[in-house]
Amino acid sequence: MSDSADSNDIPHRKVLYGRRLGRPLRKGRLELLETLLPGLKVEAPKDGSRLDPASLFDQPVRDLWFEVGFGGGEHLAWQAERNPDIGFIGCEPFINGVSSLLKHIEQGGQRNIRVVPDDARPILDALPDASVGRAFVLFPDPWPKARHAFRRFIGPDNLPRLSRVLKDGAELRLASDDMQLARWMLEHTWRHPDFEWMAQGPSDWRTRPDDWPATRYEQKMLTGCRPVFLRFRRRPR
Repeated sequence: MSDSADSNDIPHRKVLYGRRLGRPLRKGRLELLETLLPGLKVEAPKDGSRLDPASLFDQPVRDLWFEVGFGGGEHLAWQAERNPDIGFIGCEPFINGVSSLLKHIEQGGQRNIRVVPDDARPILDALPDASVGRAFVLFPDPWPKARHAFRRFIGPDNLPRLSRVLKDGAELRLASDDMQLARWMLEHTWRHPDFEWMAQGPSDWRTRPDDWPATRYEQKMLTGCRPVFLRFRRRPR
């Protein structure tokens, strides 16, 4: 990949909203996309068959965790480092974020991460039923304009996808510092019959759990609002 790489070098879908490329990447980040990403990249089978999660990793893993939109990769790299016996799939169409995660992997040596530098939906559709033990959707784009609300990842289109791949009792973790989006995610997920809200009191959505590190985005406090942390459990089938 050359320094002149642009969005035309990156596969994209007409239904995928948002940026694919931000500031030009430095030489080192471009090299990681060339050298490290190919060995970690996961794609949905073109013939419509299911992925075998166990086959994605070099060593056996006891569970599979899935992150939608990992941003700069801080959370994903942190979780993978502390849970070496779990396999992780992270999806992020923003190539600058992908290069950031690759830098974390280069420095941390995590061998249990696989990367989807694209839309999460085809990979979710390719995973077997009840194959994911935990899923994360942290600080997604709020799409604040009413006419763009249908673009929000957590909603009627994608909750059934998550419900299908999550194991019974699996946890779905959501977070936002946009109150409009937080209410949207809470309402849609709470109303879905397959999910149970785990909160017992206000501290459960106001306080980040100990095993939930702050992301770079969260630390910047761009909106000036306190983040809301939502945890749901997949009900038994």
